[in-house]
Amino acid sequence: MKHEWRKKEKSIYLPKTKPETIDIPEYKFITIEGEGSPSDNLFSECIGALYPIAYAIKMNLKIKETKPKGYYDYTVYPLEGVWDINEESKKNFNGTINKDDFVYKLMIRQPEFVDESFFKEMLLLTQNKKQNRLLDKVKFENIKEGKCVQMLHIGSYDDEAKTFELMEKYAEKENIVRRSKVHKEVYLSDFRRVPIEKIKTILRFKVKQ
Repeated sequence: MKHEWRKKEKSIYLPKTKPETIDIPEYKFITIEGEGSPSDNLFSECIGALYPIAYAIKMNLKIKETKPKGYYDYTVYPLEGVWDINEESKKNFNGTINKDDFVYKLMIRQPEFVDESFFKEMLLLTQNKKQNRLLDKVKFENIKEGKCVQMLHIGSYDDEAKTFELMEKYAEKENIVRRSKVHKEVYLSDFRRVPIEKIKTILRFKVKQ
């Protein structure tokens, strides 16, 4: 039976529209880093580098005669992004963020049975089929988020500040401290196909243990 993250991992990928505390264990990801506004071409190119590799991994494992230990068929995980601002903006921060100052790491989670060796094999395969100058920037990483506060945000990305305000009030009430202004977004909706008022995004920030 196919592993569907929406059904099997609800605590991680289907939170409620109110803040909650969660402990995120270490997972494997393919990642790529960028800088600038998400409306820039670079952001789209980064996404365009991740997805072909993610699907190459899934489909080639499916047809591979000798499966890795623990293999199961699965639905490709959603796109995730860790967001910060560049160092110059931090030095001159006045409370307003310019989207051009964003720095980000985009990622797609991989099942536990995927290893770096197979990732490199699929990266090479993708490079031979696709023309994307950023493919060689994609990495394979183990990432542990640990203790976090998360909440489901519904609507425009530009309205996320209201959701973060609720999350920070919750953290204060629970006597837990946010580590930094760095945060993660997990994109549950395709913004190209879903009306802006219905877009679903998980917002998450790390807190001190």
